[in-house]
Amino acid sequence: MVKALRRVKISGLGTHVPPHVLTNADLEKMVETTDEWILQRTGIRERHIVEPGQGASDIAEPAARAALAEAGLAPADIGFIVVGTTTPDTIFPSTACRLQAKIGATRAWGYDLGAACSGFTYSLTAGWSMVATGAVEHALVVGADVMSSIIDYTDRATCILFGDGAGAVVLSPAGDDEPGVIDFMHEIDGNGGDALCMPAGGSRKPASHETVDQRLHYVKQDGQTVFKFAVKKNEEMALRMLERNQLSGTDLDLYCSHQANRRIIEATAARLGLGPDKFILNLDRYGNTTAATIPLALADARAEGRLKRGDLVMLASVGAGFTAGSVLLRWSL
Repeated sequence: MVKALRRVKISGLGTHVPPHVLTNADLEKMVETTDEWILQRTGIRERHIVEPGQGASDIAEPAARAALAEAGLAPADIGFIVVGTTTPDTIFPSTACRLQAKIGATRAWGYDLGAACSGFTYSLTAGWSMVATGAVEHALVVGADVMSSIIDYTDRATCILFGDGAGAVVLSPAGDDEPGVIDFMHEIDGNGGDALCMPAGGSRKPASHETVDQRLHYVKQDGQTVFKFAVKKNEEMALRMLERNQLSGTDLDLYCSHQANRRIIEATAARLGLGPDKFILNLDRYGNTTAATIPLALADARAEGRLKRGDLVMLASVGAGFTAGSVLLRWSL
C-alpha cells in the first residue's frame, strides 16, 4: 500500500568553511593572472582552503552539527544521510559513512551522491523523498567539497575558480500550515561530460605513472562550453518551474543559484525580471565550493535579513555531467 506523501520542510541549516583564505593576490604569486582579471571574469575575490589531510567529512561535520542544533534534534534522530560531493574522503567507504560515525547518527543509513555542482539540489530531493514517503522521520542533507584536493594550481583557467566548504540542512515533516518544499526539477545531459571532468582516477583510467605525469587527476574544463550551457539551462529550467507552478519571476522572494560565475547568475536573474535585492551573490568570498555553494548562500542571505520565513525561494544549479537541478520552496526557518 502506497502512503500519501507528507509535506517536508527545512528544519535546520548549518555551514562551515575552513579558516585559511586564498586570495586573488595569493594566486598572482602562483600563476600568471591578476586580481582584476579574476574579478572581471568570475566575480571571485577569495576562497577558503582546508589544511593538508582534511577531507570532505571533516568540514561536513561542523555544518551537520549546526543544522541538527537548529532543528533541535540529536544525531540519533536522523534516519537518513545523503552527502552530495565530488571530493569524497575516499572512493569507498562513502563520506556519508564517515560522517555518520563522526556525529554518532547511530540509526541512520545513507550514501554519497555525485552530481558535481548540482550535488546539493539533487541531494535535497533525495532527502525529501525519504521524509515525504515516511521512510524516515528526519533526513540530513549535506553538500561538502574539498575542491583544492583536485585543483591544478599551475592551471590558471581552473585554479582561480574553486574553494572548499560545506553546508547541511535537516529535513523534517511539515504541518499543514507550515511552509516547505513545493516542487523540484532535474535533468542530465551526458553529451557534455567531457567539457568539465577529472579524466583519471576512476575505473576507466585508474592511477598510473602516465596519468600522474599528464596531470589527469585534476579538474579539466572547457570554460566557454560550460558557460553557454549554464546560462541556457539555468534560464530554461527556472522558467519551466515557474510556469508549472503558475508563477512568474516576480513572485520569487529569493533566487539562490549555484555560485560559479557572477555573469551566469546575473543573466538568469535579469531574464526572470529580478533586481539585485532578489538574488544572492556570495562567490566573491568563497569561490565555487561545488555542492556547498547553495547552503552557504542561503546562510548568508538569512544573516543579511534577505531570507525570512514564508519567502518563496528558487534553488538552481548546473554542474559537470552535465547536471541541472532546481528546487522551489517556501522558507521554513
